[in-house]
Amino acid sequence: MNDYINYIETFDSSNAFKYTQNIIVRLDLNLSRGKLCAQVAHAAVEASENARVHKPIWWEGWMKEGQRKIVLYVNTLEELLRLKCEAEKLNLPIALIKDKGLTELPPETVTCLAIGPAPIELVDKITGKLKLLK
Repeated sequence: MNDYINYIETFDSSNAFKYTQNIIVRLDLNLSRGKLCAQVAHAAVEASENARVHKPIWWEGWMKEGQRKIVLYVNTLEELLRLKCEAEKLNLPIALIKDKGLTELPPETVTCLAIGPAPIELVDKITGKLKLLK
């Protein structure tokens, strides 16, 4: 516990994170809270594994910093796919999540997109104007 307290006391929030993972969800699907959380979790894990394999330095830095995650939203599939293309152009780790269709959605419905872990300045080029999910 003391190590944690010392870490918190020395934590400089102005320069706390170099890496982020941003997860963008579709609001037009009107998912239940539980379904939404599950889809975000799928995206976070899959994109993290992608980064671990293809961008290990980014992944290691993100893990050491505490795995910063931000959840944002878009209103349409088209917006989500546009963000995916932009992330691919920057060669960022991504995960586009398609539901299996076992509960609330038809099979293969695209629900969310994770970008990163990657340097914040690169991810923000794509997601910087999106709003936080509340």
